[in-house]
Amino acid sequence: MAMNIGQTDDETISTINTTPLVDVMLVLLIIFLITIPVVTTSVKVNLPKESNVIRETKPENVIVSVDGQGNIFLYDTPVKNGNDLQDRMKRFAAMKPQPEVQIRGDAQTDFESVGRVMYSIQRTGIVKVSFITEPN
Repeated sequence: MAMNIGQTDDETISTINTTPLVDVMLVLLIIFLITIPVVTTSVKVNLPKESNVIRETKPENVIVSVDGQGNIFLYDTPVKNGNDLQDRMKRFAAMKPQPEVQIRGDAQTDFESVGRVMYSIQRTGIVKVSFITEPN
């Protein structure tokens, strides 16, 4: 004869086993505690603030233009190369006070062309150099 201890084979267990759920939550908690300090630590840097200051071209400013093909112009006069530009900029570098040089680079030109112009201007000793852009 069999003994009946309170449960028959036909009864189902209606409680939820929460042990696997607790295990998964503890693993996720440990992962988050480990990864959050890695994400939040970074080098503190003061980033520059954007300011849209409208610059007016003054008559004493020197305007150097670079077109889409990389050709250089001093005002409206074509310049052969960077050495020629450097020779022409020496007289502006000798002025007291030095005029501001404004570079107008075409949006389709390579940065290399504008970089050569900047290098030539820098070699003459001119300190004030700015870029002319169109506002949005």
